[in-house]
Amino acid sequence: MNVFETYFQLGWDHILDPAGFDHMLFIVTLCAMYSWRRGLQLIILATAFTIGHSLTLALSALGWVQVSADLIETIIPLTILFTALYNVFRAERGADSAVGWHYLLALVFGLVHGLGFSNFFRALHPESDGIVFELFSFNIGIEAGQILIVLLFVALYFILDKVFFIRRRDWTIFWSGLGAGMSLLMTIGWI
Repeated sequence: MNVFETYFQLGWDHILDPAGFDHMLFIVTLCAMYSWRRGLQLIILATAFTIGHSLTLALSALGWVQVSADLIETIIPLTILFTALYNVFRAERGADSAVGWHYLLALVFGLVHGLGFSNFFRALHPESDGIVFELFSFNIGIEAGQILIVLLFVALYFILDKVFFIRRRDWTIFWSGLGAGMSLLMTIGWI
């Protein structure tokens, strides 16, 4: 396997690892506000998240930014909780999604999650010399994994909507409630 394939696979495996489900939970919670008909917007939303986490992952891997791993692991569940509450607030107001704000939310919270990815990446590549291509490959793997999560989420929504005629508000409340509940359990250390 060449360097690109190796680091792509590591990024792919990292985002899809059930042990690190917090990133998957964030993506699902972030996407919960949208109808399955907006699949392309959801992929762009996941990419906004990728841009944010790629920036802080690079800065951290290069040794330019260092933040306590414990602090980041505490903040990540709070990003999920805030996203879930934002979704519920928007759904309860009956407003269509505020796409611009949601992209900004994804980008900003991506910065936090990137610091979480950086701990994993630094363990793989402790030297900060010559890692640009490895970082690029790793981020492409993470992005591909996130797109898979979005596509599976959209497919599930599509199937359930066609069979049970699910209202978008109910879908948003359900997934946001799940995200909020899981993030609270992570915050207090129960999972």
